[in-house]
Amino acid sequence: MTTVTEDGALTDLRDALGLLKDREQVAERLLDSSARHSFDPDKELDWDAPFEEGKWFWPPELVSLYGTPLWKRMGEEQRILLSRHEAAALASLGIWFELILMQLLVRHIYDKAATSAHVRYALTEIEDECRHSKMFARVIARGETPWYPVSRAHQNLGRLFKTISTTPGSFTATLLGEEVLDWMQRLTFPDERVQPLIRGVTRIHVVEEARHVRYAREELRRQMLTAPKWSQEFTRVTSGEFARVFSVAFVNPEVYMNVGLDKREAMAQMKASGHRREVMQTGAKRLTDFLDDIGVLRGVGRRLWQSSGLLA
Repeated sequence: MTTVTEDGALTDLRDALGLLKDREQVAERLLDSSARHSFDPDKELDWDAPFEEGKWFWPPELVSLYGTPLWKRMGEEQRILLSRHEAAALASLGIWFELILMQLLVRHIYDKAATSAHVRYALTEIEDECRHSKMFARVIARGETPWYPVSRAHQNLGRLFKTISTTPGSFTATLLGEEVLDWMQRLTFPDERVQPLIRGVTRIHVVEEARHVRYAREELRRQMLTAPKWSQEFTRVTSGEFARVFSVAFVNPEVYMNVGLDKREAMAQMKASGHRREVMQTGAKRLTDFLDDIGVLRGVGRRLWQSSGLLA
């Protein structure tokens, strides 16, 4: 049963996952966690240490061409170089996504009480994302690789999405951008084959992103129960289309040319790779299971998610 308090807040909201937690209590806990477990990458990481010979910049199993015929022809040095450029491309993608997320968060809190814990945590998350974007930019520069922007078409789609996105659509996109990369980074930071700087960057990101995921999940559950029916359906469709964009943007084809590979051949082998498909679906599974439970993956939206390759 849903009830309304004296200040108009909805309580006793329940979905397939159970009773939703109080929005303010969730935010207070996240604010407390932020006070205890936040990092300054400029001070926490040794940016001047030289890279270690023979160490990867991304776990080899997560490199896009892993296991393909082209990978088997590549020498170890070229494979590591590819991991270096793909790590830079993912950091570039992360910056693009976090700039979108920060704007969506500002829109979300624009007309809400600035004194609430919910708004104060959103502002705290924006602070986190600013530090993350600066950290990613610095690691790209430190790796002496190019910045890999998304395509002009995807930049324009991002602008459109920021303009038309509903609140539940914004939080669905937030989780998509955070959870797949988070799964990969949880495999990266404990991996001793990987460069210490990259492990440090991913460790910081994992710790702080865990709070962001919690905030987005709780709010998306609430929105999918309280938003108008048209908004819920619009969320299903736009999130499916965003999944299609995200899955394509996840690999920047320019990395292949910059490590001496034929771009067309590399892209074809990456797209045909069963291992790569399994990596992406495994990375998205925790998210897609959640979205399925709360009613996002239905109808046209579900078919779009399937065509993205993130959902079997």
